[in-house]
Amino acid sequence: MLHDIEEHLRTREERRDQLADRSRRLRRRSQVAMTALHAGTTPPPALAEIRQECAALAIAARRAPSEPGVVLDGLQEATEAILLSAVLAGTELPGPTEVGVEPEVYLLGLGDLAGEVRRLALRSLARGEVDAADRYLRFLDELVLTLLRFDAPRSIVSLKPKQDAARGIVERTRGDVTLARMLARVAGAPRRKAGS
Repeated sequence: MLHDIEEHLRTREERRDQLADRSRRLRRRSQVAMTALHAGTTPPPALAEIRQECAALAIAARRAPSEPGVVLDGLQEATEAILLSAVLAGTELPGPTEVGVEPEVYLLGLGDLAGEVRRLALRSLARGEVDAADRYLRFLDELVLTLLRFDAPRSIVSLKPKQDAARGIVERTRGDVTLARMLARVAGAPRRKAGS
């Protein structure tokens, strides 16, 4: 009997280690992909592979219901990368089923997407593309409204910190876009002659 218990614990530990390793690798690949997406250099196969591994890891996690926490970071980061690629492509965001993750994981990835969209808005402002930044701001407004629609206990999904962070991101981005519009207006205003 004791041997069986030891074997059970050893098997569970090995499974946990394998899932944690897969999650770490997926997280790193997703971070690299998002950096490349911002630079405009991510090849589509990289994102396709991330989608496949994300779905496969989510299935593996469902088969090990006692170990959901070890895969959360990887799945969340992969979801964020997949959603960012849709934003950049100008396509509709895929839902949890299309991404291959549980709704709770999807919402966490969606919450993190706000920071990536802010980066896109800031990059547009740095290029003097205020209208593009404004489009990203409108997307952020919709994203926050979507996130605020959900109210679940932290024991189910810790969404409140993501909602609060996304609201702060929207307001900072709104301030940046508003300032850029004002500066553009001032720069384009006709100059008065001295003494007039």
